[in-house]
Amino acid sequence: MKSFENLPNGYNEIYAVDLQKNKKVALFVNMLAIIIAVLLTVPMCFVVPIFNLFSMESGMQNYIIRFAVLMVLIILYMLLHELVHGIAMKICGTKKVKYGFTGLYAFAGSTDYYDKTAYIFIALAPVVLWGIVLAVVNLFVSDEWFWVVYIIQISNLSGAAGDLFVTVKFSRLPSDILIQDYGVGMKVFSKE
Repeated sequence: MKSFENLPNGYNEIYAVDLQKNKKVALFVNMLAIIIAVLLTVPMCFVVPIFNLFSMESGMQNYIIRFAVLMVLIILYMLLHELVHGIAMKICGTKKVKYGFTGLYAFAGSTDYYDKTAYIFIALAPVVLWGIVLAVVNLFVSDEWFWVVYIIQISNLSGAAGDLFVTVKFSRLPSDILIQDYGVGMKVFSKE
C-alpha cells in the first residue's frame, strides 16, 4: 500500500467521479445511503423499540440530554470519519491531507495517487473502525441510550455509501490503477 506524489509515466485517466458535478452518481450514492439506513433501522426496531429513544420515564431533563448528546455525536462522528480517512492517507505515505466541507459532504483529500489496495484501505478505514467501536458501545448502553449510539452507527454505514460505491467500482477496474482523491471527487488512472 503506497501513495505517489506524481503520476508515473504511461498512466492515462480511465474514470472520474465528482459527486458535486455528476448528479446521476450523486443521486445513486444518496439513494444507496437511504436504503442502507432503512435496512439498518427497520429490523432493529424489533430488537430495541425506537420509542425508547423518546422515553421520558427518567425525566424531561434526561430526554433533552439524550437529544443534545445525539446532535453533538453526529457532528463529532462526521469529523472523526474524515480524520480516519486522513490518518489512513498518512499511513499510506501522504504528506499533506486537505480537509473540507462542501455544505453537503465533509471530505479528506490529497493530490497524491494511491494504488488500488491503499485506496480501498483508505475508503473503508472509517466504516470498519467506527463500525466496530459503535457495535461494542451499543452492547453496553441501556435501552434508553441504545438508539443514540445506533443512530451514529446508521450514520456510519449509510454515510459511507460513497466509500462503498467507489470500493466496489474500483475493485472491478484493472489491478494497476492509481486513484487521486481530491476530496469531492476522484480520478482513476491506468496503464492498461
